[in-house]
Amino acid sequence: MAKTRPSEDIRSLSEFRANVADVVRQVQRRRRPVLLTRQGRSAAVLLDVDAYEEVVEELEVLRDVHQAEKELVAGKGVAHTKARNQVLARLRR
Repeated sequence: MAKTRPSEDIRSLSEFRANVADVVRQVQRRRRPVLLTRQGRSAAVLLDVDAYEEVVEELEVLRDVHQAEKELVAGKGVAHTKARNQVLARLRR
């Protein structure tokens, strides 16, 4: 996802309401999120669908890595050779 440019990518909610179609086109074309503000404070983020899916996928991978790290600390890890042999055995079935 491209880095947000404050001069172009921050809009008030009232400006957003008045120009919804234009702001959505901007998000899709530039592939950068638009930050929406209410009374000068951040209120929401508008993302392109592809960018949103990328963020969700990356979060899922990070959660899996975090879970694996917790399992290793708890002694639930399996040696590489043993895991490899288990996978190969399942593939042969």
